[in-house]
Amino acid sequence: MDNFNFHAALLHGLPIPAHPLALNAERHLDERRQRALTRYYIASGVGGLAVGVHTTQFKIRDAKVGLFKPVLELAAEEMKVAAALAASDSAKAETTFSNRLVRIAGVCGQTAQAVAEATLIRELGYHAALLSLGAMSDAAEDALIDHCRAVAEIIPVIGFYLQPSVGGRVLPYSFWHRFAEIENVVAIKIAPFNRYQTQDVVRAVISAGRDDIALYTGNDDSIVTDLLTPFRFDGRERRITGGLLGHWSVWTKRAVELHQRCRLAEASSELLRLGVEITDCNAAFFDAANGFRGCIAGLHEVLRRQGLLEGVWCLDEHETLSPGQLAEIDRVYHAYPHLNDDEFVASHRDDWLR
Repeated sequence: MDNFNFHAALLHGLPIPAHPLALNAERHLDERRQRALTRYYIASGVGGLAVGVHTTQFKIRDAKVGLFKPVLELAAEEMKVAAALAASDSAKAETTFSNRLVRIAGVCGQTAQAVAEATLIRELGYHAALLSLGAMSDAAEDALIDHCRAVAEIIPVIGFYLQPSVGGRVLPYSFWHRFAEIENVVAIKIAPFNRYQTQDVVRAVISAGRDDIALYTGNDDSIVTDLLTPFRFDGRERRITGGLLGHWSVWTKRAVELHQRCRLAEASSELLRLGVEITDCNAAFFDAANGFRGCIAGLHEVLRRQGLLEGVWCLDEHETLSPGQLAEIDRVYHAYPHLNDDEFVASHRDDWLR
């Protein structure tokens, strides 16, 4: 591992997209377009990438698919190339974080699988594991904490509060307080799509005295609100300083600009209005009207329109756009032209697809 202080970068607050999977019509990996996506995100100015997560499709781990390691390797290669190029530019090398990328990989499954995945991603040069507890839906709290500790012994861990409607579970304040006490926890992605549960996480981190745990929004329905809100409990204040979002895998240049604006500004009517528009777009992309069934295909559709993906194919042939979702994407595309980065993509796409 290099000497990059990724933990300090996470605490500073970064825009981090969850990386999609580029497939061809035969549902095989399209390496050229997979690399192009990574190059697009890097050129947009992101602070890191999360690979092997829900947006990348968990099915990449299936033995018959066998894409978990190859996809992680491709992203790691492109991020390392970008870091080397930036380091050669003396002007960029003087900046604090802009010339480096935090490399995050998803880890899931029961403890044996999670430990094996954590070991692999560490060997591949990833800085931290985004730990999904979706496979532990029936586990008691003690077992969940033991599971998290086992992974944290191998690699720094980013906790993940995933909304129950897409495979997560309700995790009480007591769990998050105990989780925050695990030494090698470096961040938490808060994505329950629920204000009560979001506040549980922040309050638990404050109560545990962990100022060194970075807080990241994964609440696609309240991105701007999360980034603008000061959370105060027991006389102490914390802010959610970054985002780790599937939503930010599309229109990424604008997402980076939005993150910067939110980090520099106090709440304003203009930014709050923008937050409503972004939530409206997210509802279309993530297929909120149909219980999020088309969430990955919806992101693929936006990337297809920009020419970065060839189609909306997912590994599961039944995972596709829902009825009416295409019309919703058309609607938000026309309603909010200031939110897309089509012009930026068009000017660089051929180079990324080289």
